[in-house]
Order: sequence, then structure tokens, then C-alpha cells
Amino acid sequence: MDIEGFVRRSMKEQDEKSVQEDLKNKILEYKEINPEKASEMAQAVIEEVKNTLKIDECSDESLKDIIRYPHSNVGMGEIGVGSRGAGDFFVHRKIAEIVSSTKSSALINPTAQDDGGVVKANVGADDVYITTAVDGIHSRLSEYPFLGGFHVARATLRDVCVMGADPVAMLSDLHLADDGDVGKLFDFTAGVCAVSELVDVPLVAGSTLRVGGDMVLGDRLVSAVGAVGVSKYPPTARKRAESGDVILLTEGSGGGTISTTALYHGLFDVVWETMDISFIKSSEAIFQAGLLPEVHAMTDVTNGGLRGDAHEISKTTGLGLTFHDDKIRGMVNPKVLEMLENLDIDPLGVSVDSLMIIAPEDVASRVKKAISGVGVGIDEIGYVDESGKSKLVKDGVEEELKPLFREAAYTKIKKIVGDIEPEDFEVMKEKVEKAAMDAIDKKDRVVDMVRGR
Repeated sequence: MDIEGFVRRSMKEQDEKSVQEDLKNKILEYKEINPEKASEMAQAVIEEVKNTLKIDECSDESLKDIIRYPHSNVGMGEIGVGSRGAGDFFVHRKIAEIVSSTKSSALINPTAQDDGGVVKANVGADDVYITTAVDGIHSRLSEYPFLGGFHVARATLRDVCVMGADPVAMLSDLHLADDGDVGKLFDFTAGVCAVSELVDVPLVAGSTLRVGGDMVLGDRLVSAVGAVGVSKYPPTARKRAESGDVILLTEGSGGGTISTTALYHGLFDVVWETMDISFIKSSEAIFQAGLLPEVHAMTDVTNGGLRGDAHEISKTTGLGLTFHDDKIRGMVNPKVLEMLENLDIDPLGVSVDSLMIIAPEDVASRVKKAISGVGVGIDEIGYVDESGKSKLVKDGVEEELKPLFREAAYTKIKKIVGDIEPEDFEVMKEKVEKAAMDAIDKKDRVVDMVRGR
């Protein structure tokens, strides 16, 4: 619970004494302290919040501008940020626009909506491509830190691998709320290090803090793992896909999303299916076979499932992708597929952690041989064309393959929230668009001010 946020909201509707009493009781729900201490804490938070509100009295408009943020009046949940659907993709494109408004020498930045970012460095007479990526722990794995660490480490390494880079290091950013058991820190780190040991990529640095410091009650774990990779070749970015290319898919057993689905439906044996490194093995097989320069693009099937990834690739390249439903389902781990079908969860709308490879036909046959050779299932599931749309062929019928407003609902709470696009989605997009543009303007003004000092 964010007690600072609670005070900011409550003070708009209640008198200060009532807010203090309510907050004191909230604190006592979480902490075994005497009521007097809880009341002191509540009063301290109220005073601090009141002090920040004095910015309204400041005569320096530039300073007020820096301190405040551009309000969109659209909530994260309302527009579906983090839910890997149409709203999430829209907001991420706005973030990318802020990044692209900055002069940068990056080869691949967030505008490509790719899995990682890439810069080129000169080492002696050679060009070296450096890839970075970062992923956050699945929000529902806070109570299962080892699984959270294991799967987020796999995720960030995948994001480096699909850009055609060889991962060389990982770093961890760990945040645990004030009442969290310190054992969660150790269990999470052990999960990350298990992957580190399995794939021989060291965890070299990190940071450990409390979520919100003294302002957040509870034991929520919020963390991320980043990875760095290097390559002698240009990145296998999505934008390199070409019409006529073949689309391959490796067998996927899922990661954080599938583990969450299994845990919160009491299907614990499915969790074991997710504990593998086949994705890394597949990537290494391509590297070792010397096929990387000939592969046009690679991505992991994560963000909103194949529906989301196909949509983003089409949007980035302007090309179309046609998929065969039966071939895709054949590349989902049988136990995982059975669980998804029994729970009425669309396998094409959730992250199954497969590796999708786009390459010319002659290269694709060699990729299949290399990956099969390391014991990972792989099959041809479709092709790239000039249509500009993603399509799915199911039982002989072709339909457009497009993302939902949110990824397929894989927990009961997600089913209640739903995945239907809200009626005012276009209005929300306009508000978010304005907030993003205001942020760019603010950034430009501050840069000019600092340079002019």
C-alpha cells in the first residue's frame, strides 16, 4: 500500500484529522507498533505531503514545470499498460517517441519495438555490436521469488539472443517493500544465478532497495534483470524481415506467464515444464552453425503472445505475416497446451517463450537442422508476404491475426477485468499522446536551460 498516495488522495476529500486517523489504522494493519507511533508516522507523512503542495505558491514557473509531471488523466490499468495488448503497445510507442526525440547514435532504439537496443562500437579495426535488454519480474510471482528470478533472467537473456548477440553479463535491480522478508531477496537472486550457472553468463552487478522506501507498506517484490551481449554482426532486428521469408518457431514451454497461470490455478506440475534453457540452446545452435549473418530476424514469442509479436513486426516492416494455426499449436509444450485449452486461454494470446526465426527458405532449412541437433523442437509455421497484415489460417479459413486490447486472460482476475477495448479508447489515446508530447517539450526546455547556464 502506497501511504503517500493514500494521503494525497484522501486530503482532497477529508479533513486532516480524519486522514491521520485513517492512515494510522492502515499502518497498524501492517506493522506491530503501538498506536501512538503509528499516529506519529501518519502525521509525518501528512506534513511531508503538505510541504510538497507548497509548489503551487512558487513564483518560478520553470521550477514548477520541472517538478510537476504532465497529467494524462489516464490510468495504467485503464489503458492496459503491462497487459500486452493494443493499449500497452500504444503507450510503448509513445515512450519510443520520447527516446527518438533525443539525438542518438543507437542502431536499434525503442522506436523499432524490438527486444533489445543496439549500439556499434569500434574496437581496434573491428566493429562490435553491443546489445542491452532489461525485463521486469512477473508481477504475480512476488510470492515465488525463485521462479520470478529464474524466469526474468531467462527473459532478458532471450532478448539479447534474438538480436543476434552473445550474452556476456547480467545485472539485477531488486526492490522489496518495507515489510517484505529479506529471504525473498536471496531466493530471487538464487533464481537468477541458477540461470546464470546453466548458461554460463555471470551476474556482475546490481542494486537492492525498498519499494517506495518508508512510503509503501506490504511485502511486494518488484525487480528487474538486465543483460549485455556482443556480436560481430549487425543485429537480427525485426525490420530486416523480407517478403518471401519463411517463419520458423521452436517449441515453447512458457516462463513467468505460464508459471503464474499454473500456480494460480493449482496446476503445479506445469511449473516444471517452464524450467528449461531450450531458448538459449536454440540461439547458440544458430550462432555455432554460422547462420546468424543469413537470418533476417528473430524474436521471442512473449509480448501478448504471437498475436502481439506478429502485429508489431507487421507495423515495423509494413509487411504481412501468414501463420498456420495447427503448426503453431504443435510448437507449444503438450502439457502447457493442455492447460491453456482446458482453461479456455488462447495459446496465441499469451507468452509461450518460443523463438521465432524469419529467414530465406534455404537458410531456414539449415536453421531447422541446427536447432533440431540440440534436441529442441522446431517447425515452419508460416511465411512473410506483401499484404501488410498478419493472418491466421485455421481449418482452411483465413482470418486477420490481431492483438486484443489486453493479452489473453490467464488468471481469474484477468478474466474479470476482461480484454474488450473500452469505448473511449481513442479519447484515452489522445490524452496519452498529449502527455507524451508535453514530456518531450519539457525535456527539450530543460536541456536548453542546463546548457545555457
